[in-house]
Amino acid sequence: MYNIKTIGVLTSGGDAPGMNAAIRAVTRAAMYNNLQVKAIYRGYKGLFTGEIYPIDNETVSNIIHHGGTIIKTARCVEFRTPEGRKQAYDNLVKENIDGLVVIGGDGTFTGASVFGMEYNFPIVGIPGTIDNDLYGTDTTIGYDTALNTIIQAIDKIRDTASSHERLFLVEVMGRDAGFLALNGAIASGAEAAIIPEIKTEEDQLEAFIQHGFHKSKNSSIVVVSESEITGGAMGIANKLKEKGYTPHVTILGHIQRGGSPTANDRILASRMGVAAIEALLDEQRCIMIGIVNNEIVHVPFKKAIKNEKPVNKYLLDVLNFLS
Repeated sequence: MYNIKTIGVLTSGGDAPGMNAAIRAVTRAAMYNNLQVKAIYRGYKGLFTGEIYPIDNETVSNIIHHGGTIIKTARCVEFRTPEGRKQAYDNLVKENIDGLVVIGGDGTFTGASVFGMEYNFPIVGIPGTIDNDLYGTDTTIGYDTALNTIIQAIDKIRDTASSHERLFLVEVMGRDAGFLALNGAIASGAEAAIIPEIKTEEDQLEAFIQHGFHKSKNSSIVVVSESEITGGAMGIANKLKEKGYTPHVTILGHIQRGGSPTANDRILASRMGVAAIEALLDEQRCIMIGIVNNEIVHVPFKKAIKNEKPVNKYLLDVLNFLS
């Protein structure tokens, strides 16, 4: 039986809009259940160095609408070593922390899975990543906000594309996952999306763009995932230049990670934060809180990390039909 009296909370990996809402929910749900809460600053780095401080309801007041993470995030190479994890565990014991909530993506959960198994320590994860690439959950905290940021940017780019009858390649984040690119393309009315899950041959893209220019449209926007598999927007642009096209490249970059979270992300983060505390009190460990068909689910870390989250191939047909 667990005897959890104090929990720790940390954010790790890339920041995502809605992380603060999750921190707020974790803190207030814990205190509602008469638990103490301690924030671990700068992710696993702070766990290693002992940068751990108490937080309460007042600490998390007026943060739900802020992007980023008030408890910061950082890389920690030391946590990848047994010696580093031992130091982290000693710091948890020193601070009387009985359970841990980690907010982040696959890298965060990989570290949590190893640590949790190594020390038989109760850990629950909350998926916070704009890439939406974690298996076992329909969506992740930050994805909806990032998607809306992409749509707003493409709407502005289209004004110039139409005015000058130009081809624009817009690069978005996603690494090995094309959810932002595919759904961003559909929502913004783009003509194509190049994502790592689908191998898109250069001549197929060329034929489509030529059709768009010469038969029905005087401008085109193609959304490209930043993945090495796709070559990114610059890689696609260089191939198109060799064939006589003059593409214009816009790389949205870190603008996609910032900004005030949408209502969907705030609600999702709040639900998952409360569910994380409930899971710890229910003696769960080494699981991620997910949401499937609008219902909270528990997904083992190993399942969330190792399995690839598939894109809905039908959405590619939708994009092709509408473009």
